[in-house]
Amino acid sequence: MSLTTESYLIGLIGDGVTPSLTPPMHEREGTAHGLLYLYRPIDLSALGLAAENVGELVRAARNLGFNGLNITHPCKQLVIEHLDEVDADAARLGAVNTVVIREDGRTVGHNTDWSGFLSAFRAGLPGAALGHVVQLGAGGAGSAVAYALLAAGVERLSIVDVDPARATTRAAELAAMFPRASVEGRTTAELASLLKAADGVVHCTPTGMAAHPGTPFDTSLLDPRQWVADIVYRPIETELVREARAAGCRVLDGGRMAVGQAVDAFRIFTGLEPDAERMRAHFLELIEREAAQAASAGAR
Repeated sequence: MSLTTESYLIGLIGDGVTPSLTPPMHEREGTAHGLLYLYRPIDLSALGLAAENVGELVRAARNLGFNGLNITHPCKQLVIEHLDEVDADAARLGAVNTVVIREDGRTVGHNTDWSGFLSAFRAGLPGAALGHVVQLGAGGAGSAVAYALLAAGVERLSIVDVDPARATTRAAELAAMFPRASVEGRTTAELASLLKAADGVVHCTPTGMAAHPGTPFDTSLLDPRQWVADIVYRPIETELVREARAAGCRVLDGGRMAVGQAVDAFRIFTGLEPDAERMRAHFLELIEREAAQAASAGAR
């Protein structure tokens, strides 16, 4: 008799998602729970589709018997109008990255970007001071991270962005949601002075990725009493993480959030409790393998 009790068919809709590490993370965790768990990327570029086709893809997935979908750039906002229901946190953020397809065919949207960062933050930086936090980046990922920081109890959040209007708008939206906190949009010109008084710094821009090397600010401004969190995870050891650690700061690498959102999505899809540390270990294994393959290719 088979030990497998149930099967799941999950997809990831987005642009350029074929190399994503989320499918193998989900599949191995499914296997650990005795499930037949198949997770496939649905890459807009590979299919020649636009972000506006996300509604058609959701309907096709429902008709083909999918149990759920993860949604990533550039469809997190666009997908909302095509769903039957959206949970409160996703509605407040105006973004959905996880869609459950119920047995009756109803589609329900969730956002595990914010909850994934929150669980990663609590696990990776326990007891972190929450008096004043400076966040760099007010884009989509930044919105979810800021929401998580305020949900964690941050008293003052300064959001810095190269687009001052975007920072101000995002800060006003969050201030309305979290009236007990002070949320402000600030300019990059003010960053140095803000960092001096900060308990912690969160980085939510592309700087540090392989295609955008470097640090988002002068790390000599950091103080050992501060903590630093990055959401970039390719590479896992960004220049910011490395230099902040060398400066004596407690650090949180971007892989924590990547795993956190996958952990929460797996739970939502299956109703089972995933092993977060097992998924983290597998994620680091995948990152290491990816880096080794890139180094091998570069040596040829």
